[in-house]
Amino acid sequence: MSHISRSRMPRSAAVSTVVATALAAGLLAATSSSASSAAPDADEVRVHDVQGGTRLSPLAGQQVADVPGIVTGVRTYGSKGFWIQDAKADDDPATSEGVFVYTGTAPTVKAGDAVRVSGTVTEYVPGGAASGNQSLTQLTKPTVTVESSGNELPAPVTISAKSVPSAYAPAGDPADGNSVNKLPLRPRAYALDLYESLEGMNVRVGSSRVVGASDPYNELWVTVKPHENTTRRGGARYGSYEAQNTGRLQIQQLAPVSERPFPKADVGDALTGTTEGPLDFNQFGGYTLAARSLGEVVRKGLERERTRPQRERELAVATYNVENLDPGDPQAKFDALAQAVVTNLASPDIVALEEIQDNSGAKNDGTVAADVTLKKFTDAIAAAGGPRYAWRSVDPENNKDGGEPGGNIRQVFLYNPERVSFTDRPGGDATTPTDVVREGKRAALTRSPGRIDPANEAWTNSRKPLAGEFTFRGRTVFVVANHFASKGGDESLTSHHQPPARSSEVQRVKQATAVNAFVRKVRAAERNADVVVVGDINDFEFSPATQALEAGGALRAGIESLPRAERYSYVYQGNSQVLDQILVSPGVGRFAYDSVHVNAEFADQNSDHDPQVIRFKP
Repeated sequence: MSHISRSRMPRSAAVSTVVATALAAGLLAATSSSASSAAPDADEVRVHDVQGGTRLSPLAGQQVADVPGIVTGVRTYGSKGFWIQDAKADDDPATSEGVFVYTGTAPTVKAGDAVRVSGTVTEYVPGGAASGNQSLTQLTKPTVTVESSGNELPAPVTISAKSVPSAYAPAGDPADGNSVNKLPLRPRAYALDLYESLEGMNVRVGSSRVVGASDPYNELWVTVKPHENTTRRGGARYGSYEAQNTGRLQIQQLAPVSERPFPKADVGDALTGTTEGPLDFNQFGGYTLAARSLGEVVRKGLERERTRPQRERELAVATYNVENLDPGDPQAKFDALAQAVVTNLASPDIVALEEIQDNSGAKNDGTVAADVTLKKFTDAIAAAGGPRYAWRSVDPENNKDGGEPGGNIRQVFLYNPERVSFTDRPGGDATTPTDVVREGKRAALTRSPGRIDPANEAWTNSRKPLAGEFTFRGRTVFVVANHFASKGGDESLTSHHQPPARSSEVQRVKQATAVNAFVRKVRAAERNADVVVVGDINDFEFSPATQALEAGGALRAGIESLPRAERYSYVYQGNSQVLDQILVSPGVGRFAYDSVHVNAEFADQNSDHDPQVIRFKP
């Protein structure tokens, strides 16, 4: 996988370190738990007073009494509570009129209740302060008085292409660690400021295109901007660190799935009609419309792509992250992945696989061999009508390469011996590096298959690159299979730091530098050598890691040969982006590249990655 894994846990009322100073001063004395029936006076605290004009409440850590509002939504699962909104808004567009009331147990109120809430104003940071996430202003430890029921809900604010600014976020304040927390909100200038100014309020979106398929957590992503960085198949392409796609919004529903199944949608489908409910903020996507009423999905019939077969004189090299494949997975997963290799990838001559687990899967029992996994997979490919692939790999040291503990994921070469031969050179193991020598006028590996510089600290708790020497029609081709360090630990696009910190980038740049140095060694021995660097690079085509791979003209990122609307292999939080890549040395010359979209855009996935394939004449 390429992004950190997640689990859904009910959140507790926690406070951000950004309000620690206020809390250290002590909470104000609690007021009476009974709600007053008197008319509001000038000193009455209202929701917009709680929210304030920045991301942090000016009342954080304080007790407030009898805050009036209309209940606009109730959540009885996960983070249990309800939202209230003041029916009498102030005239400041920066101050939200809605707020979440965290109860911890299933609330007894219902939408349309007019209530008064007493409790503590809290800034909750989903994922904890170390995540860098923005905080959610909420009322905790509440005492609630229902004054009437059946009231009309405050009119929803429509989020649309016209209302969402084209700029994503202001630059953070350098004096405050690049945080935007204390900056006055400018909802007409920045998308994140607009969403923050609506936090907790009743909002709506009209018919919108789906840009992130329904997932196992019962959520999907839409865009309210139909023309923002569109892909050919209906997604929203993430093409630079400044192209965050401001129109994206996560959609969840308030109704439990036991009462209303969440709709299944693929990228390019439409969520039609009106979707309306409170605007929430969570760890796994930031601003989220918690739908009280959910529109209907209209399917557009997106189909899985098929690449063309290689011609007789073309060598086809592919990369495919098969997402923690192990013998314990259902046969249906093996069969589906195999069918993709045969039908959608047209049985490439060489397939570099990532995330092949050992024979015992995630069982942490010291097993490192993966021959059972590979036999089961290659058998499935043959049964699907593909070639009888042979394989080469190097078993890792136990629990030294990251990934799921006990799984021992590794890269593997599959190759079709009817078309390609593998040059075996003994001695490659988990800790012994392969090197490059000159044999006559050509480069050769000292060990094949072999790992590249496995003792380099760049590969600590990460997969080591696998190099192999192949022969196709008398020409030597070097293939390097990679699975760089994940983006786990990076801050989200909705971080309170702007720009967000990308801490994981440091290791990938070191890894890319090591691979680049190896390619330069090959080219020093044979200037026009055919070198193909493939795999789950876990980074974008415009990233420092890709630049480090390409440094000195050693490699070229093949995906950049595609039209911009085709440059993606993964969909994350509604952004279609590049993680999987194939790069080639200058000796490769002309090539045809294809990002084969079979997984990332679909609710039904066999992996979360799309495979890549390149064809050229060595």
